[in-house]
Amino acid sequence: MVDSTGADRRRMIVWAGWVVLALLTLPFVGGWLYFVVVAVSALVLLRVPAARPHLSGAGANRSVLGTIGALYLAVVLLMRLAFVGFGVDQTLGLFLSFGAALLLGTVGPVVHAVRTQHRSLGSLGLRTDNLPSTVALGLVFALVQFSLTLWGSDLPEPEDWVPLLVMALVVGMFESVFFRGFIQNRLTEQFGPAIGVAGAAIAYGLYHVGYGMGLTEIGFLTGLGVVYSVAFAITRNVLVLWPLLTPLGSFYANLTAGDIDLPWASILGFVDVAALMMASFWLAARTHRRQAALAIASDTSR
Repeated sequence: MVDSTGADRRRMIVWAGWVVLALLTLPFVGGWLYFVVVAVSALVLLRVPAARPHLSGAGANRSVLGTIGALYLAVVLLMRLAFVGFGVDQTLGLFLSFGAALLLGTVGPVVHAVRTQHRSLGSLGLRTDNLPSTVALGLVFALVQFSLTLWGSDLPEPEDWVPLLVMALVVGMFESVFFRGFIQNRLTEQFGPAIGVAGAAIAYGLYHVGYGMGLTEIGFLTGLGVVYSVAFAITRNVLVLWPLLTPLGSFYANLTAGDIDLPWASILGFVDVAALMMASFWLAARTHRRQAALAIASDTSR
C-alpha cells in the first residue's frame, strides 16, 4: 500500500488510523461481534477514495494456491495433534508437534520463495527497505495495545511469565511469516489486497481449531486477524507486527487465561526453534544472493 506518492501516504494514514481504532475497540467488543465490527468498518472504508488501494491482482496461480493449501493443512493438523491429540499430559509429544508446526510454517514458505520461485525474503515481508515507516507504525500500534493490556498490570513471578513471553515471541514470528508474509502476500499478488487481507484473516482464525478453540474464540481471532492483516498491508513488512504488536497480544492473552504452565526448560526448546528459523532466513538470503550473482554472470556472458 505504501510508496512515494502523496496518495499512498494518505492511504497509509487512513488505514493506520483504522488499525488504532480497531485496537481501541478490543476492550468493548468480543467474539463474532468483533469480527463483524472490524469487517464491516473495513468494507465501508474501502469505499472511501482516499483509502482505496489498487484492488487488481495477477490472477490465480494453481501451483502457489496448492502450496498454500498443503502447508496450511499440515500446520493445522500438527497443531491439532499437539494440543488435542497429545495435550498437556504428554509434554514431549505436544512440544515436538508444536515445534514442527512452527518450523514448517516458517521454513516451508522460505524454501518455496527462494528455492522454487527464486525470490528474495522480501517477498515474505522480511524487508529492510522501508524501516522508518514500519518501525514508527509498529511502535504506535504496540503502544496502543500495551496501554489496553499490560499497562499498570502486576506481573506474577518471573517463572510464571518469562517462558510465556519467549513462546509469544517465537509463535509471533511464525504467524507473521506464515499468515501475513506468505499467505497474505501471495493472495494479494494474485487477487489484490482486499482478498489478501480477507484470506489471511480467515486462515488465521480457522487455524486456531488446531488449538482446540471454540467458535466464539475463532470468530474473535478472525476479527483480530483482519486488524493484523491490514496493519501488515500498510507496509508489507513483518516488523510492523513482530516483535511488538502480535507477541504482546498473545502474551497478555496467555497470561490472563492462566491455563498454560511452562517450565523454565521450555525456553530452551523455543530458543532452538527460533534458532532454526533464523538459520533458514540466513541460508535463504545467501542462496538468493548466489542465484542473483549467477543470473548476472549468465547475462553478461551472452
